[in-house]
Amino acid sequence: MDPLELCRALIRCPSVTPEDAGAQEVLAEALEGLGFACHRLPFGEVANLYARIGARGPNFCFAGHTDVVPPGDGAAWSHPPFAAEVAGGRLYGRGAADMKGGIACFVAAAARFLAARGDDFAGSISLLITGDEEGPSVDGTAKVLDWLKGRGETLDACLVGEPTSERAFGDTVKIGRRGCLNGTLTVHGTQAHVAYPEQGDNPIPRLLAMLGALDGTPLDDGSEHFQPSNLEITTVDVGNPAANVIPAQASAGFNIRYNDRHHAEELEAWIRGHCDAVGGDYELQLTSTGDVFLTPPGRLGAAIAAAVETVTGRTPALGTGGGTSDARFIKDHCPVVEFGMIGDSCHKVDENVAVADLAALAEVYLALLEGFFGETPGC
Repeated sequence: MDPLELCRALIRCPSVTPEDAGAQEVLAEALEGLGFACHRLPFGEVANLYARIGARGPNFCFAGHTDVVPPGDGAAWSHPPFAAEVAGGRLYGRGAADMKGGIACFVAAAARFLAARGDDFAGSISLLITGDEEGPSVDGTAKVLDWLKGRGETLDACLVGEPTSERAFGDTVKIGRRGCLNGTLTVHGTQAHVAYPEQGDNPIPRLLAMLGALDGTPLDDGSEHFQPSNLEITTVDVGNPAANVIPAQASAGFNIRYNDRHHAEELEAWIRGHCDAVGGDYELQLTSTGDVFLTPPGRLGAAIAAAVETVTGRTPALGTGGGTSDARFIKDHCPVVEFGMIGDSCHKVDENVAVADLAALAEVYLALLEGFFGETPGC
């Protein structure tokens, strides 16, 4: 099976979250042609697919998503975002890197593995594909995992095909991700005329003092596998159109990406401590979109690193940077690592991948399957 042609077929389905636009049916037809049993799992308005071949363990799972972000200004693209055109040795289209290319390579690797082994291998291969990774991530991977648990079905190891390569194909494997905490801080005061400040209570200086304390206090200097945690202020809002009025409240938004030296509850206490030190009436709302996790370097990480080195000649770095991924759900069920295409064009105009990298990624995934089923798997 040619990963390029399957990837082109997937890109031609404009599956902008939460629309599927036929993408998962294209994938299911390809997998059923290989002998996979496909379960189409709609939750809410989201399409999900779980496909498996084999009835015994261990179960090696490839995980990913067919949904994509909007193309933005289509006129700014040098090739139409859903035309899947090839030019100059590169495939252009929304989702080429993130991550329909990875999914096409899952299928190509499985096809080649099964062509060589048939059903004569000790275990199962599965694909867990969601249409809700770029969206709220409520009706996708987490619900499929609950469905699997309800069936008594387990995953023993998982590779998520996110575009982890940074400057050169094969240079980075992700073995964990930082936690993500979003915060909204609202400081209350008393509205008054600016000429009579003694009659009011301006919340803005207190908000700025709180933000200054939060932004000016380093959380840590990093850990063995993670970069330093960071807090970024994302918005400051007063909504006061009058130049002669002290506002009644002021608010700000911020995001913390934190490493394995912290957890969400401890960070909430840290934030409140700084705010309480400034004093006054305030509200703090925090939302966690995923806790920090790490798959310690071990047999699964060694297996993907060996596969990358076999195909590319590179020894990949084991990283934990970047944003969140659905690996944050899978890590509660089995060891998980991430490896895929170069991600420098993700979410941009003219998203693209090298055709040669698609071929190489399929070979890496094939080498991973061969290594995983060539010995007793573990972590």
